[in-house]
Amino acid sequence: MAVCPICNGFEEINENCSACGGSIYDQGRIMDYYDDYSAYMPIDLMKMENGYGADYANKECPHLLKCSVCGHNEVKFIKE
Repeated sequence: MAVCPICNGFEEINENCSACGGSIYDQGRIMDYYDDYSAYMPIDLMKMENGYGADYANKECPHLLKCSVCGHNEVKFIKE
């Protein structure tokens, strides 16, 4: 099992919004938002069923990013 540096607090995401240039913040793993219990499921199992075809094979962790200015959401794949 690979380790995500963002989920484990080793690194932070410091990027700007692609829509307006404002500050964009990590909201956690995208899979945690699927339903009430998805945050408690095994991470690798959720990666195989999250709709992103290669994140498990490529050892990437999909994170939801949200802009504090315009509210734009985007997904960023973090290399584990």
